[in-house]
Amino acid sequence: MTIRTILVDDEKLAIQGLMLRLEKFPDVEVIDTCSNGREAIRKIKTEKPDLVFLDIQMPGFDGFSVVKGVMDIEPPLIVFVTAYQEHAVRAFEANAVNYLMKPVDEDRLADTMERVRTRLAEKQAAGEAEKLKTVLAEVAPDAIEAIPDEPDMGGRYEKLINIKDRGQIFRVDVDSIERIEAAGDYMCIYTADNSLILRETMKDLERRLDPRVFQRVHRSWIVNLNQVRQVKPHTNGECFLVLESGADVKVSRSYRDVVARFVH
Repeated sequence: MTIRTILVDDEKLAIQGLMLRLEKFPDVEVIDTCSNGREAIRKIKTEKPDLVFLDIQMPGFDGFSVVKGVMDIEPPLIVFVTAYQEHAVRAFEANAVNYLMKPVDEDRLADTMERVRTRLAEKQAAGEAEKLKTVLAEVAPDAIEAIPDEPDMGGRYEKLINIKDRGQIFRVDVDSIERIEAAGDYMCIYTADNSLILRETMKDLERRLDPRVFQRVHRSWIVNLNQVRQVKPHTNGECFLVLESGADVKVSRSYRDVVARFVH
């Protein structure tokens, strides 16, 4: 599958640098570039790309204004590119695939492209399911009731996560993750035999993990429910989950419904 891509940035050198890095991805086709927000809105509506790399700070229409400007069509996937860390939260609130800091790191770009492929595959699968429903509704209306409203979402979540830590890249099997702790814009990933630091927000990481397995139990903690071996009640409606490694994770009252899964 070719990923039709538009690059938007008011800095010519930034566009050239990103184009150079994207040459390493044979499935990416840069179909156009834009130097301002108004041009970007027009090109996105005309070209209907799969993906847009979008600079946030531009004169006139900034990146967020571009996103608002294409909401009347089916929008492409958006990756924000910025020189300013403080834009990260708004980027994810705008449902961006990711945000990249300038200068763009090659490993982070590779990770971003994996997310893009996953999102596009989900989108295509959903589209094919809708087409099938439409055809069946016409030729075999009784059969439509046998089709589930939602496709199986098990395949949309990542099985491996690439983590760059201490100058190395670790490929972590998601099933091996026991718990995750938030520390600002960083996540501490704990497995049975290792702990790694991932630069990512809690909200974005949650989107990548299967909620049937990984659950938020505290403002700062996500746990792998398959790793829970004991529930210990605590005061004020709180409790602790004891994990396979013996580690305790506190469950706050706001997330006590998670504990109900273990009470039969």
